[in-house]
Amino acid sequence: MRKITVITGASSGLGAEFARQLFELYENTLKPAPREIWLIARSAENLNQTAEKIQSSCKNPPTENSVQIKTFALNLAGTAGAGDFAALLQNEQKNGNFQIECLINNAGFGTYGPFDETPAEKEMLMIDLNCTALTGICGHALKYLTSGSKIINVSSLAAFMPLGNFAVYAATKAYVLSFSVALAAELRPKGIFVSALCPGSVSTNFANVASNGKRKEVLHGKDPVKVVRHCLKKAFKGKKIILTFAKWKFLAFASRFAGKYAIASLTYRFAKRPH
Repeated sequence: MRKITVITGASSGLGAEFARQLFELYENTLKPAPREIWLIARSAENLNQTAEKIQSSCKNPPTENSVQIKTFALNLAGTAGAGDFAALLQNEQKNGNFQIECLINNAGFGTYGPFDETPAEKEMLMIDLNCTALTGICGHALKYLTSGSKIINVSSLAAFMPLGNFAVYAATKAYVLSFSVALAAELRPKGIFVSALCPGSVSTNFANVASNGKRKEVLHGKDPVKVVRHCLKKAFKGKKIILTFAKWKFLAFASRFAGKYAIASLTYRFAKRPH
């Protein structure tokens, strides 16, 4: 039985780092087994570059039990994207039965700026990818999960509070957090663990996309290597909400005591974002 790890949004950033660290873990630490890592994103070229970089870093000679990396160029947004993911699972089953031992929903993006200054179409696409696709992917993957399988849904520190100039993104990540915790409760009797990773600023291409190129790098971004390493350690122990650094934990905790409207108003007035 093949063991599969599925990573969406895997061509760069946290997704690529999850792939790199899990490849290393499977190759060097866990017991040999037919394992595959599926990298899914829109760009076939970027996915192939990521896969080649990961495989070239392996110091061990390939064997029949070496981890295979497969790439699938898919636009996962919305109901249609989740349907394409379901079709992928069905098609791959023709190559032999498999179990998904780890599903990492990392695909998503944000948009900076006040709601009335950002295109409605882009905001709706964000909801389609950050919420609809993630929900559908979890649903379609369920019948391939078994006891011991893990789901990691990438939420955000923004999930804990409504944010001015970041309204829709924060709302989508609040959905991901709420959904993930509820799903964790439902799947725990089956031995399936669900975690929500809630990172603050991480050094990825996120800001460049969110700002339409006006901010090339995330301000005060943390090292993605540390974020992913900590996430995997906690997820493998069944942690439901994962916050890496003390500052992130403090902000998430403090958000319980601050008025939601006050936070939204303050961030709108004083946390301007280029867009």
